[in-house]
Amino acid sequence: MSTTLTERPATTAAPRETVAPKRRTRVFALAEARWAAAATVAFLIALPLQLTGAPAWAWVPIYAIAYVTGGWEPAWAGLTALKEKTLDVDLLMIVAAIGAASIGQVMDGALLIVIFATSGALEALATARTQDSVRGLLDLAPTTATRLLDGGAEESVATDELVVGDTILIRPGERVGADGRVLDGASDVDQATITGEPLPVAKQAGDEVFAGTLNGTGALRVKVERDASDSVIARIVKMVEEASETKAPTQLFIEKVEQRYSLGMVAATLAVFLIPLAFGAAVTGSLLRAMTFMIVASPCAVVLATMPPLLSAIANAGRHGVLVKSAVVMERLGQIDTVALDKTGTLTEGTPRVTDLRPLAGSGLTEEELLVLAACAEHPSEHPLARAVVGAARERALDLPVAEDFASAPGIGVTATVNGDAIAVGAPARLYGGTSRPKAGGGATDALCAKATALAEELENGGRTAVLVERDGVPVGVLGIADRLRPDAATTVSALTTLTGSTPMLVTGDNPRAAARLAAEVGITDVRAGLLPQDKVTAVQEQEKAGRKVLVIGDGVNDAPALAAAHTGIAMGRAGSDLALETADAVIVRDELATVPKVVALSRTARRLVVQNLVIASVFISGLVIWDLAGTLPLPLGVLGHEGSTVIVGLNGLRLLREVAWRRAGVEGTK
Repeated sequence: MSTTLTERPATTAAPRETVAPKRRTRVFALAEARWAAAATVAFLIALPLQLTGAPAWAWVPIYAIAYVTGGWEPAWAGLTALKEKTLDVDLLMIVAAIGAASIGQVMDGALLIVIFATSGALEALATARTQDSVRGLLDLAPTTATRLLDGGAEESVATDELVVGDTILIRPGERVGADGRVLDGASDVDQATITGEPLPVAKQAGDEVFAGTLNGTGALRVKVERDASDSVIARIVKMVEEASETKAPTQLFIEKVEQRYSLGMVAATLAVFLIPLAFGAAVTGSLLRAMTFMIVASPCAVVLATMPPLLSAIANAGRHGVLVKSAVVMERLGQIDTVALDKTGTLTEGTPRVTDLRPLAGSGLTEEELLVLAACAEHPSEHPLARAVVGAARERALDLPVAEDFASAPGIGVTATVNGDAIAVGAPARLYGGTSRPKAGGGATDALCAKATALAEELENGGRTAVLVERDGVPVGVLGIADRLRPDAATTVSALTTLTGSTPMLVTGDNPRAAARLAAEVGITDVRAGLLPQDKVTAVQEQEKAGRKVLVIGDGVNDAPALAAAHTGIAMGRAGSDLALETADAVIVRDELATVPKVVALSRTARRLVVQNLVIASVFISGLVIWDLAGTLPLPLGVLGHEGSTVIVGLNGLRLLREVAWRRAGVEGTK
């Protein structure tokens, strides 16, 4: 039996969830961790046997188990790289361990294997946790959904089996199984995990819903509009995974140097071994010193210095709705010193709203009566300004009589009959005095026309769009419509000014008056208005030629050329706009403008950690090498110093995975 929208009581709704469930990789789920544990156990069994004087046959085979379990994976990886004519650091570590065993230092070689394997397991765990922080988003989407069949029957199917056009039922308290549009029903949906909105959003027929968001107390019938692989959440995960596979310029440079460094290190190791022999040194001592040198001079920590901070920053930004497409972009974001902001859809919400209601003196109308006439006439229209007028009437809970004889003239306005009166709503310059229909004459009418013209000019001079309302050919009032400024626009401009040392510039195709008014509200002094897309590119290129590194922030549509031309481009990609995802270097999925200075500050923190890591690695390597060459560095201590520095560098970079790193980035962006 099928379930209707009214058969589930509201009391079945689950409590509102505000935090995504976390999926953390368990340590022993990783092969590296299991092999490292086996090597460690074998070492801990063999060591006391050796120290208590047990015969060699009792503990040597156990040490051999430690060598094999802890060393076979890096050895195989090193040999595979060697076939491709690449000298891998892992292979050098194994050679050093075998070299130590060959001169009787079996325990020292086994210790090297154990610490090296443990270090590798920690790196693998850190990488897995980085991936968990992003892929945990997938846990938001339910694994099954209720699909409605012809005739009203239901079936439970896996969400990845849903196709575009399917209709699914979302009961109270359930998570939405796919991106789609509401066909029937009404409810409040918690979509904070996708859009960042702090309160549940009312949904009704025609509204869009996203996979993974949490339904409230009502039931919804939703038509699927995107495949599971193309949902907003899936695209977020895909983009961050792709970013994790890229390498920043610093990392590429390090890897290029690493190959030459490794070859040089092998040559230096041979010299450390052979030169003392030429002067009569003992073979065992020379070989032990050479093996120690090979270990401590290995650039493991240097290689690990770059990517953990950048990947951690990418993952942290992704959790907060900023999709950085690559490690290259994350590194470049911290270099910007100039910001160019679009107006509509970036500094503003991109949704026109009624700001002024000006009934004409003598019309006999109040503000609300004027709005009712305009909203009734505009109700059938799909024009953005019409939706703004109707929306304003709904916000005031005004009753709207049904309009008749609706007609629309593109570029001019609309006409309709409301309560027997002929109502016209449209652009003053084109409606009033136009040729679309005859006008009533008379001195009173001319006076009202003059007042309407003056009001329209006043509103337009204030940066608003003027909409004239006529009744039976006589002007009765003017509406002012403007795009509303984002609540965080002014603080974002201030934070970007602090970060870059210069005030952002406004590049917009809007008229100079509207652009100047908005710029004054947010504190921008460099205003470039009336620009076509190619003009925005020219403005960006002028800054680039002057040696500036420009960050362009736009809505990803007419700003696409400028986004592509800039040093770095960020798109306001509400609900993952396809064009925004493809054009920009980074996308703000939740449309929270305040995240821009945060991600820039986070990038700068990541760059500082890279420098810190390189300094830490260099100090450890230099100190241990000097100790080995100038004195006598015990092999176990060399192993601990080398692997310890690698772990320190890795953990230092992974600090950016923490929530506190994002909060501190916000503080830095507003200083």
